[in-house]
Amino acid sequence: MATKLEITLTKSVIGSKPTQRKTVQSLGLRKMHQTVEHQDNAAVRGMLDKVAHLVTIKEV
Repeated sequence: MATKLEITLTKSVIGSKPTQRKTVQSLGLRKMHQTVEHQDNAAVRGMLDKVAHLVTIKEV
């Protein structure tokens, strides 16, 4: 069974680069402390590498 990731936006995107804002938006995060679940795959891991300083990641 594939693992899932719980991704929580823990820091504001105000002042961050436009590409980082788009990445956070494409992950489905809109508000602070919002949590979404995604499958653990290479595409999602690549997005998380770009915004690792803005989010908290937990394996489920």
